[in-house]
Amino acid sequence: MSWKSMRRGALRTLAASAATLALATALANPADAKSDRVRWSVPIAFGTNLTALGDTLPWVANSLTQMSDGKIKFEIFEPGKLVSGIEIFDAVSSGKVDAGYSWMGYEQGKVPASVLFGAVPFGMEPWEFMAWMYNGGGDALLKEVYAPHNVVPVFCGIISPETAGWFRFEIKSLDQIKGLKMRAAGLGGKVLQKVGASVTVLPGGELFQALEKGVLDATEFSLPSVDQQLGFYKVAKFNYFPGWHQPYTAQYLYVKKAAWDDLAPNARAQIETACTAGVTISLAKAEALQGGVIKQFEKEGVKAVKLNDDILHALKKASDEVMAEESGKSAEFKKVLESQKAFSAVYATWKDLGYLPRDWK
Repeated sequence: MSWKSMRRGALRTLAASAATLALATALANPADAKSDRVRWSVPIAFGTNLTALGDTLPWVANSLTQMSDGKIKFEIFEPGKLVSGIEIFDAVSSGKVDAGYSWMGYEQGKVPASVLFGAVPFGMEPWEFMAWMYNGGGDALLKEVYAPHNVVPVFCGIISPETAGWFRFEIKSLDQIKGLKMRAAGLGGKVLQKVGASVTVLPGGELFQALEKGVLDATEFSLPSVDQQLGFYKVAKFNYFPGWHQPYTAQYLYVKKAAWDDLAPNARAQIETACTAGVTISLAKAEALQGGVIKQFEKEGVKAVKLNDDILHALKKASDEVMAEESGKSAEFKKVLESQKAFSAVYATWKDLGYLPRDWK
């Protein structure tokens, strides 16, 4: 046998040994066989131009690319480019996409408890909700709720209260809401239906035209800063507060279970860490901008109005009825709601003692 033949044989033996060793190592340590490289197409529910609402995931994605040295990359698709903004859950659950980003609640018809993680009328304030999610059992319940649907959700953004809505005329009594054509989503939409409004859910991009043409009499959508970008102030001059229907609005990165299971532990940790930072960034931005925007609305002839106590009490009564009805339909909904209420009951002591009253001067 020639020297070259011997050398080729030795190299083949060495390569086979290396492959055997790699396979044995992977079988002995399954986590090592998982990937720390991510290339996901990620549709989002809100345009990336919408400050604090739609620009959070791009910030998270950019942070992930940097912290992973380019191993984790999300290709973000604007609403409607890959799937509709309100179909993110379906796209991930069915396996059409590996991940998506949305407010949690559009899927309440299939996952009744989902909306409790998105927004609860007369519910927790943003930082209280964050405390429940991270330290009050919320995240464990979240994972439990979505496990049967082939989805792993990651808490990835939250914003301040929305406005109660934009109206073409002044609202002095709840009777004026009866028959009103209004865009509203989630549990808040169910409450408005209960008090007589004709409620529909439309994507943000369709709302200005619907208001302008009279298809809608009123709409709620998001923060004053987001509503400003959508131009509502041009066609509706009464902006109502407080955001009773959504004291917090939480967004999530929905990940297909198989895609999540394929990730190496370090990749999962990086995604979770970036999303936790996204929660902080989105809330800080939301809190920073609203006062200035409301001042700008004044120059456009918009009247910022607080709903009177009679209306708020009536809406609270209707909200309690809706929550009881939904709890009766779904044991899972009831379980999550009871967890939130129990946490808030304990938190209330700190909330009352630790902070100055909002009307203190």
